[in-house]
Amino acid sequence: MRTETAPLPGDAPGLTRALTRHIWGTPGARPKVHLQAALHADEMPGVLVAQHLMDLLDTAEAEGRITGEIAVVPLANPIGFAQWIAHKPQGRQELESLENPNRHFPDLAALAAPTLADRLSDDAAGNVALIRETFLQSLADLQPRTDLHALRRQLLLWSIDADVMLDLHCDHHATLHFYASPAQPRTTTLLARATGASLALIEEISGGHACDEAHTAPWAALARRFPDAPIPPACFSATLEYRGQHDVDDPTARSDAQNLMAFLGAIGAVTGAPAPRHDDCPHLPLKGAVEAFAPAGGVVVWHRAPGDMVGKGDVIADVIDPVTRMRHPVPAPVAGQLFRIELWRSCLRGQGLAHVAGTDPIRHGDLLSD
Repeated sequence: MRTETAPLPGDAPGLTRALTRHIWGTPGARPKVHLQAALHADEMPGVLVAQHLMDLLDTAEAEGRITGEIAVVPLANPIGFAQWIAHKPQGRQELESLENPNRHFPDLAALAAPTLADRLSDDAAGNVALIRETFLQSLADLQPRTDLHALRRQLLLWSIDADVMLDLHCDHHATLHFYASPAQPRTTTLLARATGASLALIEEISGGHACDEAHTAPWAALARRFPDAPIPPACFSATLEYRGQHDVDDPTARSDAQNLMAFLGAIGAVTGAPAPRHDDCPHLPLKGAVEAFAPAGGVVVWHRAPGDMVGKGDVIADVIDPVTRMRHPVPAPVAGQLFRIELWRSCLRGQGLAHVAGTDPIRHGDLLSD
């Protein structure tokens, strides 16, 4: 293993932070895999999974079983990790700007297209190499204004030329599920079968320029812009939601890390890994994942749990007005899998409470929450 550190400039005098990645395998070997945890810095399940994964990678490297190049960023947002208010972590928004660190990544297709216009050929492999080189140069030319911008840029500098990028997150209370683009359905299936996910939510453009799509959307955009040049979808990227915020324990994380090793084996990054052992999960459109909202303010009492299959209109919770004692039912907005519910047991009228994944794409516009 080798370790690289990239300092962040510091937005105030005397304040410095750094990003760190650990790397196994031969530099330049393929497939190149990049994994990162806690881009939302209040989400710890993926951090613990990464700890156990790094132990397994140490063993694999000592036994000569790493055939690709694998990098792990165990804490992808040191800015957010240090931001607490009133004993509560605030890692989902950066406090100065209130920006979500997993939004607003650079649009690399727009940055790279002018340079690529007269240089692409009829050689697909050559185009992939050229595009990756141009992406890296475009990022190198960016001048970040703040540490948050520098953080996003550095993560892309480390990962944009990867064959596979996995962003480890979690939800409030949820099943293990993930988000991916439609570009590589076979790899989506491998990831599902390796991790045991209950659901894969598929969309090319979800809105918001999240980190996973910063790795996949540019390839599709360039293929549309230059239809005469063969441009394959050269990166598979997914956001893995490792259940809920409280699902942080060694046995679960150890099992999840072993499942990630199975995925790394299935894509050829390591040898001697166990085969994926789970069944495939439903691949459903993100546009069909619909939110249920609180009909009133009060105390939320859940009648269904993440992973349950529900029918449209089924009562999944009640909101109890503690003053009037009135119960307000919360109906499932569509038929499908209830895959996530909110952490807090109190709510205001109109707040989002849960998501149900249906089969029909019925939403439009920006599909991700803030």
